[in-house]
Amino acid sequence: MHTYNTLWRQLASVYAPGEAKAVVRYVLETAFGLSPADIYCGKADELPEADSARLAAIMARLQAAEPVQYVLGEAEFCGRLFKVGPGVLIPRPETEELCRWIAGSASSTRPAGQVLDLCSGSGCIGITLALDLAGAEVTAWDISVEALETASLNAARLGAQVSVARRDVLALPSDSPQWDLMVSNPPYVCDSERGGMDRNVLDYEPECALFVPDGDPLRFYHAIFAYARQALKAGGWLYFEINPLHKDAIWDTATDMDFKDIEFKADQFGRTRFMRGRKK
Repeated sequence: MHTYNTLWRQLASVYAPGEAKAVVRYVLETAFGLSPADIYCGKADELPEADSARLAAIMARLQAAEPVQYVLGEAEFCGRLFKVGPGVLIPRPETEELCRWIAGSASSTRPAGQVLDLCSGSGCIGITLALDLAGAEVTAWDISVEALETASLNAARLGAQVSVARRDVLALPSDSPQWDLMVSNPPYVCDSERGGMDRNVLDYEPECALFVPDGDPLRFYHAIFAYARQALKAGGWLYFEINPLHKDAIWDTATDMDFKDIEFKADQFGRTRFMRGRKK
């Protein structure tokens, strides 16, 4: 049987009840076009044979703790659907707040100019800024070929003009000032934090996009700050998503690198999640 109650209970070993229900509703609405009324009236148990078999295959993958975004091949971000798959970090709702902060701070009369998205992953940040910031010319860098292919696909699907290139953020050259704005959501989860994370993250999402050693938790921030000190135009802004545990150390790095107007911002859960600073 594919009743709603039967389906969400199949995920009880993976998710809390509320989350299991939300995942099943999302699958039925997104993959099979059922309305909430259809779902609660038992229409999932009346699907054609081919759809019923497809639903069973989806549920098997979900029971193995595979993220629903990978199972369906897409994730919503800032009101748009981005293609995602194994090897590419799934966009988080928290990161939407970073994009809104940037867009809300942009001048309505001055073009955004040259924007660089470092550690771009699926391209969700860079593509969102390309579509939402007037006059933005966006470049996205990542070391993962798979991520860059996904970012290119997403840019083409969503009609965003974004230039992608493979770059190692930990080995960037010294450049003359060329960027008006830089933004990054780099790896920042310490290895010691793995114990508090869910299976659907640990078993499936790319480690290289998530984790940093406990002994060097700011390795990406140090590298990007050093690059921004050379390559960001005077008065240009640098934005980061951060690990709240290292807020003070990031503040120290920003001031050591001569950034000013440093500001932190909380995410929707009240955790200090974002930082920005302006180059002198």
